Amino acid sequence: MANSLRSLFRFRITPFLLQNTHNVSFSNKFKFLTMAARQDPNPYRKLQSNKNLMLKSREHSTLSPILSPEQQPQLLDNQAIGMVASAQANFMRVVVDSNEEERSGVELLCVVKAVLKKIKRRVLVGDKVLVCSIDWIDKRGMIENIFQRRNEISDPPVANVDHLLLLFSLEQPKIEAFSLTRFLIEAESTGIPLTLALNKSELVDEETQVAWDIKLRGWGYKPIFCSVDTKVGLDSLEFILREQTSVIVGPSGVGKSSLINALRGSRHVSEEDNWLAHIEGSKWYDDQRVGEVSIRSGRGKHTTRHVSLLPLSGGGYLADTPGFNQPSLMKVTKKSLAQLFPEVRNMLGASEPVKCSFSDCLHLGEPGCVVKGDWERYSYYLQLLDEIKIREEFQLRTFGTKRESDVRYKVGDMGIKQAEPRLELKKHRRQSRKRINQSIIEELDDLDEDKSFMDADEVTPEAVKMTGHQ
Repeated sequence: MANSLRSLFRFRITPFLLQNTHNVSFSNKFKFLTMAARQDPNPYRKLQSNKNLMLKSREHSTLSPILSPEQQPQLLDNQAIGMVASAQANFMRVVVDSNEEERSGVELLCVVKAVLKKIKRRVLVGDKVLVCSIDWIDKRGMIENIFQRRNEISDPPVANVDHLLLLFSLEQPKIEAFSLTRFLIEAESTGIPLTLALNKSELVDEETQVAWDIKLRGWGYKPIFCSVDTKVGLDSLEFILREQTSVIVGPSGVGKSSLINALRGSRHVSEEDNWLAHIEGSKWYDDQRVGEVSIRSGRGKHTTRHVSLLPLSGGGYLADTPGFNQPSLMKVTKKSLAQLFPEVRNMLGASEPVKCSFSDCLHLGEPGCVVKGDWERYSYYLQLLDEIKIREEFQLRTFGTKRESDVRYKVGDMGIKQAEPRLELKKHRRQSRKRINQSIIEELDDLDEDKSFMDADEVTPEAVKMTGHQ
């Protein structure tokens, strides 16, 4: 808007001002400018209508507070409560949890309400959500609100997780100690109970299994050796995963989808005892697509493309997630890294805590440090610490220490706290009159200086240099 006003005064007012600006006082000049700005219809033509639009957008952008898990709101006929079973592109598959037998277990294809996206409230697989505007015939709906989460993980994005199953393979692809350490650190940073399983045990001899068992127990873990082909270890995993929402994570090609198919098909439950019988939709019963390991690289191919929460016949859910070879470690800081190693926790003492001499000790040989460098994964710790330091320094230079939130909260009726998106100045708000007038005055002052310079009786050497005359 300021640019349009500058062009307006440049072509309409400048010829007059070049002749008479030196005879006009500052106050008269300001009155003239405000009069011209008021006569121009462009800046203020839709002032009142824009204000009304802003008020309407605020009314529609307010959102009720996050619902507690125990809260049971009054539902209309076109509303329901359910759980997000999968997410792909802009659509969510929600399974309805209702007391009515005819609607319980119905799958709804839903989109997310726009205000949830504006206030950065992301809907994740595993979320308990409130669905509105339901078309029960076409099985469509819109996610209106989210219940409060118990927890959430970012890699992969899943909410309300009770247990993590970290799966690696002993061969095809071969297990690597440092890659396994990265996954273990990422899993430890979530604070969720963890189980480590090593798949494809039929491809290695017993000595290799014993060697890895001793190594991992020295790290502080008790691995479960399993095989989808020989069915070894599946009963133990099935017992651990029962009645829980578990997420299976690991690199591509280790057999996550094959293990899920084996666990879901390992029991032949009768229709009366099978709690999945009331759930409509074939996707809940279909097997997961299984890929092969690349011959050239020795790594698995990305077969699973999105996160899906699949029900187990014995009770509970198991999330199949896309494989990735490098966890981000975004929630790990240089101060919290050491505590994510079970070896360091044992050195610091669980029953009788022992502290280093300095509170900010990074266990790099500082005076009075309790953690020595004689444990197996100390070199991995140093490598990860250097990586996290570089990332934190980059974030500090890029984002600084303070960032304004994209969401603001206000107290509405009955003291209810409501969230609404914080409007961006350049995108949503018009420029103030004071700023517009000030920009015009600055432009006219520049014109005054140029005219007084050109009309000066005495020409200085500096002016000759600036104008280019000899």
